Amino acid sequence: MTGTTAPLDFAGALARGLRNRNGAWEFIRAYAARWMDGLDESDGWEEADLDAAENRMGLRLPAALREAYRLFARRTDLTGNHDRLLAPSELYVDAAREALVFRHENQGAASWGILLQTLREEDPAVLIRADLADRSVERWERWMDRFSVCCVEIVLSESVQAGGEACGFLHEPAEEDLLVLEQTCVRLSLPQYPAGGNGPGIRWFLGQDVLVRDDGAGLLVRGLTAEALDRFRGLTPGEWIDS
Repeated sequence: MTGTTAPLDFAGALARGLRNRNGAWEFIRAYAARWMDGLDESDGWEEADLDAAENRMGLRLPAALREAYRLFARRTDLTGNHDRLLAPSELYVDAAREALVFRHENQGAASWGILLQTLREEDPAVLIRADLADRSVERWERWMDRFSVCCVEIVLSESVQAGGEACGFLHEPAEEDLLVLEQTCVRLSLPQYPAGGNGPGIRWFLGQDVLVRDDGAGLLVRGLTAEALDRFRGLTPGEWIDS
C-alpha cells in the first residue's frame, strides 16, 4: 500500500541516485516502495528477452539499459501512463540507422533513443527526436547525459501522471501559483533538461508529501496521499484538472 513504508529522505536519496547508475536503481526501488506499490522480481524483463532483442537487431544493449529493463520496465504505472517505454521485442533502430529507439511520446510526437555510436558505453546519453511534418529537419537532440538519470526522470514523470485521487494537474499556473510553489517546496536536483536547452527547462519540486513537476504549461502533482494533494491544491486554487 502506498505510503506505508518508512519515510524516505527524498531529496538526499535523489541526489545520491544521480551520481551513478547503481544509485539510480536504489532510488527507484526506494521511491517505488514509498510512493507507489514497491518493486518485485516480476516487474522486470528476463535476460532471455533482452538477449533476443540483441540478436534480432544485431547489436549489444548498454549495461544501464539492461539493468533498468531487468528492474522495473514491465511496470506500466512507472513507465507508461503518458509516454511509453518499449518492450524488448519493440526496441528498434531508426530508419536513418542513427539511434536505438526505446521510448515513444504518447501521440507519436517524439521518440527517445541512444546513438548507435555510444551503445558501447555502459551508461550513455539519451537523445530525443521530434516527429515533424518536414522529416528533413528532424534531428536527434540531447535530452539527458546518462540513461540511468533518464530512467529516474521516466519513473517520476510517469508516476505523477498515474491518475487516481492522489494525482492532479494545475493548468497554466498563474505567477502567484508558481510563487507558492517556490515558497512552499524545495527544488530537486534533477539536471536541467532537455540538456543544453534555453531557459529553466522542466523543474521538479518536493513539498509536504507532494511531488511536483513544472513543465512550463502546468504543474503535474502527485501526493503521497490524497489528503496531501488536497492540501497543496488549497494553496494554489487555479484551474485544477484531475489526472
